[in-house]
Amino acid sequence: MKTGYKLPEVTFHTRVRDESIEGPNPFRWEDKTTSDYFKGKRVILFSLPGAFTPTCSTYQLPGFEKGFAEFQAEGIDAIYCMSVNDSFVMNKWAQDQKLENVGVIPDGSGEFTRRVGMLVRKDNLGFGLRSWRYAAIVNDGVVEAWFEEPGLCDNHSEDPYGESAPETLLAWLKEANAEQAA
Repeated sequence: MKTGYKLPEVTFHTRVRDESIEGPNPFRWEDKTTSDYFKGKRVILFSLPGAFTPTCSTYQLPGFEKGFAEFQAEGIDAIYCMSVNDSFVMNKWAQDQKLENVGVIPDGSGEFTRRVGMLVRKDNLGFGLRSWRYAAIVNDGVVEAWFEEPGLCDNHSEDPYGESAPETLLAWLKEANAEQAA
């Protein structure tokens, strides 16, 4: 995946809250496409190996959530977290993390992740197929900047983190915006 690349058009099977549904699970299925999330917006997309995992839940997702206002000030319209998890898991994780600013995208089948070249095996952790950790700044569906953790491979013995950290993206945005202003 490189700068200038148009994101692949896929359909995500999501569960959305529907107040007309009674009971403990007031959600309905709603298919959303890549265009639904990215068309006409400048967004941050970050992807990680799995909901509820330590680095993802302790650093990466909370960092983007807490830094949302700073990202908005640098011209970002939305921030999305993607994982090769189903919508039930992603929604529960969003609830657990008390998300108000970051949206979650369930790539349950891994189709989007495969098509951007980030699908890896994590059988060594009992995960199966998952996403390699990365982040991107996407402008109207086109990759403006790409931040990939080093060492992309199946069954990596570590979970590198730093290139796709919120701080890295914020620094890039500030520098890019300063260059445009000059």
